[in-house]
Amino acid sequence: QVVVPEEVFFTVAAAGILENLLVLIAVIRNKNLHLPMYFFICSLAISDMLGSLYKTLENIFIILCKMGYLTHRGDFEKKLDDAMDSMFILSLLGSIFSLLAIAADRYITIFYALRYHSIMTLRRALVILAVVWTFCAGSSIAIALFSYEAATVIPFTILFPLMMFFILCLYIHMFLLARSHAKKIASLPTSTVHQRTNMKGAITLTIFLGVFLCCWAPFVLHILLARFCPHNPYCACYMSIFHVNGTLIMCNAIIDPMIFAFRSPELRSTFKRMFCC
Repeated sequence: QVVVPEEVFFTVAAAGILENLLVLIAVIRNKNLHLPMYFFICSLAISDMLGSLYKTLENIFIILCKMGYLTHRGDFEKKLDDAMDSMFILSLLGSIFSLLAIAADRYITIFYALRYHSIMTLRRALVILAVVWTFCAGSSIAIALFSYEAATVIPFTILFPLMMFFILCLYIHMFLLARSHAKKIASLPTSTVHQRTNMKGAITLTIFLGVFLCCWAPFVLHILLARFCPHNPYCACYMSIFHVNGTLIMCNAIIDPMIFAFRSPELRSTFKRMFCC
């Protein structure tokens, strides 16, 4: 087993939670950030916080089991394990659907720029987020309760690559059509500035997606291998880096806020005002 030191583990988890909490506070305090795009980013930040919190609680649970305060087969421990599994699934589904919402928002911004504010209103964005999180919460509870059934595990694991493929196709389509779209609106005033801003948002989405895949895919693969080939020596070899894969999830929670701050001047200036009082 490749074990990550507990000090490193908890430091990474705390940093991820605090960074995403700062993003939420910044968006709440700055009224200029009360836009659908930043609300979708807040949804992604909440998902990242849940991922870090899940891994932190799981590690505390393992430590308490090793110290003898908890058992592996007790009723309380089983309920606690189900609750943590539900939190993990909620974090994963929340991240996927938040990325999907951001991708759809960027798509509308680029190809329906003149009608964006009538299509993606603030109220509509809040309704979308409410539906998304209601669905994610219900799915996470159902999957956690029936996680030992193959009929539950297979659709859940298929959902991950399917949604990623859909998002990938969406932003590839954005990049392929962006040039022709730019030529059509070239005669409009400030079109160059808007196009540059919209393409910057599409590039930011690409970075989000790449980081998400690098950080979450190893852990999802671990779940698949643990379910379908737990005794295969090659699978067992990969599963020995379980702690490393879990740390990658928390690294995602650290990297995402850095991308927010680096790519958004408005959010960056809000952070400066917060830290400088």
